[in-house]
Amino acid sequence: MDQTTPILLVPGLASSARIYAPVIPALWRFGPVMIANHIRDDSIAAIARRILAEAPPRFVLAGHSMGGYIAFEIMRQAGERVTRLALINTQARPDTPEATARRHAQMERARRGELRAVREESFPELVHPSRRDDADILALVHAQDEDVGVEGYLRQQTAIIARVDSRPTLSAIKCPTLVLTGDTDNTIPNALSKEMAEGIAGARLVILDRCGHLPQAEQPQATVRALAEWLGTEVV
Repeated sequence: MDQTTPILLVPGLASSARIYAPVIPALWRFGPVMIANHIRDDSIAAIARRILAEAPPRFVLAGHSMGGYIAFEIMRQAGERVTRLALINTQARPDTPEATARRHAQMERARRGELRAVREESFPELVHPSRRDDADILALVHAQDEDVGVEGYLRQQTAIIARVDSRPTLSAIKCPTLVLTGDTDNTIPNALSKEMAEGIAGARLVILDRCGHLPQAEQPQATVRALAEWLGTEVV
């Protein structure tokens, strides 16, 4: 990879720059690292437009979970600006009616001041079973809740609910693509990662062992290795 190509990282729902902290030092060696702000708009299209307006002319793009939904929209709006793409624990499908109903219930609780409780209750589904008592990762989740805030969280959920089906545009992605997932992602099952990898010509699928929905925090070294290989350099 050209050492001067910026790397743009997009976090997920109720997530901030903190989620990428374990991997930024390794990525920084390959070029400038930027974290997208995705809490200011309430549609995926608007979020992508604002990110593109603030991004360099050409960049490497990685999106985690909701960040993957945004990455797909960035590819549709300005795919020629993206030199490499990483899709981390995400999916190409739209929201299901069941997921939308759950999101509306979570949003109502957040409006009542229960965002922290909502996030704590969902924590066991976010991580590998071996991490369900991991106080450090739970503290990371709560710190990110504070970063995003209730209004940001509500905007994000609104955007996620209305997202489009990205499966029809997978075949249009031509840049080198990594699809990264955990072997025990109970939030977005890795079968959906396999679906994306099969739909993108030449995509590389990596499934991390003993990992849930938060690979940067759960398996940082394995995540770094996968991302470094995606960038064209092996980590020894």
